[in-house]
Formats: sequence, structure tokens, C-alpha cells
Amino acid sequence: MAVPKAIVTALLLILSGAALGAPAYEGYLANGNFEEQPKKSDMKKTVLIGKNALPKWEITGMVEYISGGPQPGGMFFPVAHGVHAVRLGNEASISQKIQVKPGSLYALTFGASRTCAQDEVLRVSVLPQSGDLPLQTLYSSFGGDVYAWGFIPKTQEVTVTFHNPGVQEDPACGPLLDAVAIKKLAFPLPTRDNLVRNPGFEEGPHRLVNSTGGVLLPPKQEDSTSPLPGWIIESLKAVKFIDSKHFNVPYGEAAIELVAGKESAIAQVIRTVPNKVYSLSFAVGDARNGCHGSMVVEAFAGKDTLKVPHNSVGAGHYKTASLKFKALEARTRITFFSTYYHTKKDDFGSLCGPIIDDIRVVPVA
Repeated sequence: MAVPKAIVTALLLILSGAALGAPAYEGYLANGNFEEQPKKSDMKKTVLIGKNALPKWEITGMVEYISGGPQPGGMFFPVAHGVHAVRLGNEASISQKIQVKPGSLYALTFGASRTCAQDEVLRVSVLPQSGDLPLQTLYSSFGGDVYAWGFIPKTQEVTVTFHNPGVQEDPACGPLLDAVAIKKLAFPLPTRDNLVRNPGFEEGPHRLVNSTGGVLLPPKQEDSTSPLPGWIIESLKAVKFIDSKHFNVPYGEAAIELVAGKESAIAQVIRTVPNKVYSLSFAVGDARNGCHGSMVVEAFAGKDTLKVPHNSVGAGHYKTASLKFKALEARTRITFFSTYYHTKKDDFGSLCGPIIDDIRVVPVA
């Protein structure tokens, strides 16, 4: 039977794209999980020798290639997203060139954790953009936290770099990196029915396939390059992007968990008409992840505020709340944070908190 010409053409386009190394819309970078191992001749014990020792990456400084689990000297390295990882020593870095679309929004998702008691920082950069992620706060007791970081490229080829800018007393100390993925994100727009962009957090960073703990969105992320499109992470600590596959989510497939009390906040600036009255509504609950206790979410719209209590028994319950406010200017900031700090009932080393979802702003007739 003859194959239709249209199908043949489509297959050729797919195959030619693969042959040219066309970048995937979403997934790991090349050797992004570090499971393609270096040659034995490129290693001295765990230390990589030569800038091309790590397949598909370029390295500078002291970079170690390690396997997860107990280490010599009594340490334990959690590698939550595979078997192998890299550790960046003093002033060390790894980098990789990737093909992207200029002007588009991308988010890198990566597993990262500290390995020593000292404060450690992981610097992520796609020039001219750069951001420092503080790793001294462990959001889960087992380590292996997952972060996301957004950027907008200016050229078709960019270099993704992970760097340890610190100088520790022990030169081997430094951040552990065990997976790196990327996702191209859409720029959400408000609608006639809702002035909030990305109101249900459905547009967000890549979720690592073998990760069940959600994705931390680091602090001080502006809305233009936020890994949560439309939203500003304006707090001192991260917020967590969670999905319906591993957590209880009130609506759709995603929500935000406020995991660090008042140090964990998200905000958005929306267009409003001065002196017009609006209604802000949203859902508050828990993610059915062992987080319990008396929770309170505080919502702000301009100069108006609302505190929404939620007594969590860890069963995934939620409620809806609403606040009427009068816009004072052509732009109004809406902000959400948790009043209290919480940890999981059976794991006091893991931070958690209330979740918010389905945020809506509509004019009041």
C-alpha cells in the first residue's frame, strides 16, 4: 500500500530535525542526568581531569564525579534522580552550549543540594542573566531538593553554566548537582473572565520524571523571567511548585505550596481601573503530604487584606475565599504568603505549608 506523501514529508522533517540535533521542547540537557560516565583515564579517584572529562559538558576547576550513597570519610551524598552526580569545588563550574529561540522564556530544572555544613551557593547563568541560589536551607530532610530558574535568551546559542562562587575552608566542599532539564514556557495572558495571568499555575517548569517532592522556585525571581510565568517570587525563601500526580491539588494539574511562612511569598501585578471595585478569589488547602496544624494564608490586594485560616489534618481538604477591594491605580499588586511555619507530621526536617490555587480577579458589577 502506498504511503501518503504528506506522511512521508512529516517523517522526513522529524528525522532531519533529529539528525541536525534540533533541541527538544522539554527534557534533560545532553547527559543532563550525568549517567554517561567519564573515561577512567579522565579521572583521578573522583576528581575529573581535563575540561572535557565530563561527557557533553565543559568543566573548570575541581569537579568531582560521584556515586550516590555513603562516601569515604563517613559522609553520605543523596542522589535522588539517578545514580551519579557532580560536586563543584571552590570556584568550579560546569557548562554546556544549547540551541534556543531568542526572546522565548525557558526554565531550567535541576536537582541541587549542599554537601557540607557551611553555607553554599549555586550560581546559575545564561549570560547576561545570572542568579545565586542559596542552598543553606534544606527544604527536605533527605536532601536532593529540586529547583527551577528562568531565563530569556538573546541569541540562538547560549551557554548554561552552574558555578560554585564560594571559597570554603575545605576546597572539596560545594554544591551537588544531580540532574539538569529544560522546558520552553509560554507567556500567559489575562482573559475577559480573569485578570490574573496563569491563575491555576498550569504553566510551570519541567518536573523531573523520578522526582516526587515538587520543584522549588527560588526567591527574588522577577515576573519577566520567573520559572512560574506571570508570577513574582518576591520572598526570602523559595515557594514550591507541586503537581497533581504526587500531591492533592484543588484544581487542574498544579498548585503552589507556601513552604516557609512569611519568608515564602508570590505576587503579581495586574491591570486595573482606578476606583473600580474587584473581587479576588482563591482556594486554600493542604497538599495531603503530611503537613498539619493551624494554617493561615494572608492575601493582599492593594491596601486591602484577608486572612484565611485552614486547620489541616493532612487529608487534602481545601476551601475557597474571596476579598473585595477598590483599585487605587492602573496597576494593583496581589500577594500571598503563609503566616506560620510548618513541618510534616512524620518528618520534622521537611518544610511544608498551605497550598493556594485557582486565583481569580474579576470586576464587581
